Amino acid sequence: AKYAFNKSHAACYAVVAYQTAWLKYYYPLEFMAALMTSVIENGSKVSEYILVCKNMGIKLLPPDVNEGDEAFSVSGDSIRYALSAIKSVGRTVIDDIVREREENGKFRDINDFIKRNIDVINKRSIENFIKCGAFDCFEGNRHQHMAVYANIIDHIVNEKKSGIEGQMSLFDIVDEENKDQFEVTLPPVSEFDKDMLLEFEKETLGIYVSGHPLDEYEQLLRKNITRMSVDFMYQEDEGQARVTDGELVTVGGMITDKRLVYTKKGEAMARFGIEDLTGVIKAIAFPSVYKKYNDLIKDDSKVFVKGRAQVQEQKDGELIVESVSRIDDLPRKLWIKFADMASYSLSASKLTGLLSETGKDELVIYIENTKQMKKSNTSVDDSLIKQLKEMFGEENIRLV
Repeated sequence: AKYAFNKSHAACYAVVAYQTAWLKYYYPLEFMAALMTSVIENGSKVSEYILVCKNMGIKLLPPDVNEGDEAFSVSGDSIRYALSAIKSVGRTVIDDIVREREENGKFRDINDFIKRNIDVINKRSIENFIKCGAFDCFEGNRHQHMAVYANIIDHIVNEKKSGIEGQMSLFDIVDEENKDQFEVTLPPVSEFDKDMLLEFEKETLGIYVSGHPLDEYEQLLRKNITRMSVDFMYQEDEGQARVTDGELVTVGGMITDKRLVYTKKGEAMARFGIEDLTGVIKAIAFPSVYKKYNDLIKDDSKVFVKGRAQVQEQKDGELIVESVSRIDDLPRKLWIKFADMASYSLSASKLTGLLSETGKDELVIYIENTKQMKKSNTSVDDSLIKQLKEMFGEENIRLV
């Protein structure tokens, strides 16, 4: 109707809409995998569809050299991230790796993978495979793999060089059963912390896959924002961004890529990004606003930002900042669930040692089998949430 389509156009669109709706309903995994593959070069769109998958109850798995494919693919009741989306790894390399796996079987470990693909990979590509989680199918964690991959490559290259020169190494004369003990072994180091793992994923894939730094704030964000980053993106099919020019909005997320700019009068202003669960909004804080909120406009700060949308034709929208506030300054409600009163009683003393008796946040102890609730005030921060999840299980802790 917006474009005054004639009946033949309208009929075609109706058929396509019906077909895609049918596919999405009856084959949601295959449909969403194909949809993300179609926008694989657009990280913001992929992020948007990942959020759609999450709302549909579909889990997204990291890339996997033993299970993944060039495109997004279905793996059980989940979707496996595309190997071709890994940065600094060309599609021809991915094709060679998949072909090697299909012809000679799955890779046993990181040594086996490097040995069988040494002609098509380099240290940079191996490092990115590790960082994005593509080697999680092997023994050992990402920290261990990062510690040894360079030595493995050097070892294999030297062995190959010796073979070309006609030299015989100790590795050549031992039998197959004992060859493993001459390979580089994994050191006893613990895994990187969650924040580091997420940063590695963002670095190598352009988005977070196994989680997001804002995950625990998701309910709080949804309750207090009016727009998300996807609303500021230029939509080719719609011919414009969803947010309108001059619209007063509230967004929430992390400050990224802050850059100071100086006016002719020498006054400081700031350009920065506000990263939420689907992408990044470009924002501008003019001198008077920046002077007032400069202590909050810092990289990695988690904030709510209120301002006016600025939208130009056929471009992503930007936000002209009017005010900034910390997400953590807003009172929150912390739910801790226990199966029954007995399990709560066993954990009561541990809780008392962790929780403060006063604070701006609300604590709700929920007993599942009797639906009882006990409320009090407390103070919540990231460290507390992490401890509670480790102690009682992530599924039993909810922050809203």
